Amino acid sequence: MGGVTATHALGGPLVSLAEVDNNKVTPGLLGFVIFAAIAFGLWMLMKNMGKQMKKIDFEEQPETPAVPHPSDPQAPRP
Repeated sequence: MGGVTATHALGGPLVSLAEVDNNKVTPGLLGFVIFAAIAFGLWMLMKNMGKQMKKIDFEEQPETPAVPHPSDPQAPRP
C-alpha cells in the first residue's frame, strides 16, 4: 500500500473536532461554482422549453358527429 493510505488508516482524524468552528465552515468556491452551474443549466433549459412551446401550433379539431346506427330507435329518420 501507499504511504499516505497506510498513514491515514492507522492514524487518528486529520482535524480535531475541537478545532472546527461551525460558524466559519462554508461550502467555499467549489460549492458556489457547482450551484451556479446547476442554476445556469436550469435557466438554459427553461429558456429552450419556452422556445419549443412557442413553436407548437395546436388547433383543436371539432368533434365529428358519430354516424347513428340504423337499428338505434332514437336515431332521426330521414
